[in-house]
Amino acid sequence: MSETLARSASQPKAKYAAGIAGGGNVVREIDHFMQGVVNRNPHETEFHQAVFEFVETVMPYYLDHRKYMDARILERMTEPDRIVSFRVTWEDDQGVPHANKGFRVQFNSSMGPYKGGLRFDPSVNASILKFLGFEQTFKNALTRLPMGGGKGGANFNPKGRSDAEIMRFCHSMMTELHRHIGESVDVPAGDIGVGAREIGYLFGKYKQLAHFYTGGVITGKGIPYGGSEIRKEATGYGVVVFTEEMLKKHGKTMNGKTVAISGSGNVAIYAVQRAMRMGAKVVTVSDSRGFAHVPNGFTDESFAVLQDVKENRRESLAKFASEARGATYHAGKSPWTVPCDVGLPCATQNEIDEQMAATMVKNGIMCLSEGANMPLTAQAIHVLKDADVIFGPAKAANAGGVGCSGLEQAQNAQRLSWTRDQVEQELERIMRSIHEQCVEYAPVRSGIVDYQTGANVSSFARVADAMLAFGYI
Repeated sequence: MSETLARSASQPKAKYAAGIAGGGNVVREIDHFMQGVVNRNPHETEFHQAVFEFVETVMPYYLDHRKYMDARILERMTEPDRIVSFRVTWEDDQGVPHANKGFRVQFNSSMGPYKGGLRFDPSVNASILKFLGFEQTFKNALTRLPMGGGKGGANFNPKGRSDAEIMRFCHSMMTELHRHIGESVDVPAGDIGVGAREIGYLFGKYKQLAHFYTGGVITGKGIPYGGSEIRKEATGYGVVVFTEEMLKKHGKTMNGKTVAISGSGNVAIYAVQRAMRMGAKVVTVSDSRGFAHVPNGFTDESFAVLQDVKENRRESLAKFASEARGATYHAGKSPWTVPCDVGLPCATQNEIDEQMAATMVKNGIMCLSEGANMPLTAQAIHVLKDADVIFGPAKAANAGGVGCSGLEQAQNAQRLSWTRDQVEQELERIMRSIHEQCVEYAPVRSGIVDYQTGANVSSFARVADAMLAFGYI
């Protein structure tokens, strides 16, 4: 998808909207708009893809509402408020200095302070963070909590680094980042490569630099210093709750379904746990080297091994497969070749392309929810939807993490700590509310609710109305 967009940018009659349902005027407007996005943001293929996925469903609604067109809301929405980039210099255990590039993309604060995670990964660049910040804006709007959208990180790889090296990197990162964040300005959290350890180092340095304690400046904190119950589990729990709501809407349930999951970080691990709790048979997890297959489904014992291997020992899934009864590891392979009823991609962007989606349809998938951000290409989404697969887009399905972050901010502001049951009940309420919003704005085709359109149009309207209220700023 993104490569197609990039190639089309050089052609005089780019057809970004080829194959999209709707009148010729809608197709022309999408083409014209996307050409402008690509021209203004050359070579940022991930960002182009995220904008296209949004605009192709929102454009008919946009064209029907003159107030948004007159204010050029879509054009303004696709430009971030600001992007901050900076050098992060740190020293490894051998005394060798290194320099990485750090970023913070503050995309849109119409709904509240910027809110979004920090990602530490060699792939981090402006395009990826802009796509994530763009998505975050609308995801946060769906929670109905007062949060704008942002994202940040660095092209630093924490894998293989000692705790001391990661501490020095995080302290150096925060030395610059602290100038740009605050509980009423911009509130970072964790993402790929940034877990509880990294959040602790980052928050500790912020507290030292600020000369006062303000827990609401970072979320995902440990319980002893202002964190919230189930924050670690929230995204994985949320995606399963949303999936169950989608299935119920279509007269089905998670109970008894075979579920394939990709990834083995927090999102994937706790999606496994919540799906098991709902009576599903979870048969796969994956990491960057391959996937583990558990044909008879995870048990409490094999799940405990998974937690230990990935959260405590930080080892490969090959180690998990060698210790968990009935598990096998398949190096260099994708979990999506395993037949399943429900798919929960919880790894990273663009892990499922058009061909893989076709394989999943052939194998009988009935429902897929995006636990990661943009794990499907645009073509893959169309393959699933054309086959009447129930599809839950990331901005709705994986909003549980940021929803719980908002609850953590609320607890910090009140100087209170809620119980685990209180937080989980509130998280479930948020996810069910998001489902209701999607259904309200979604068309129904062949008896299947189009959650992608519902999520995009619902969140667009909420952010757009706030931007209109502020005038041209």
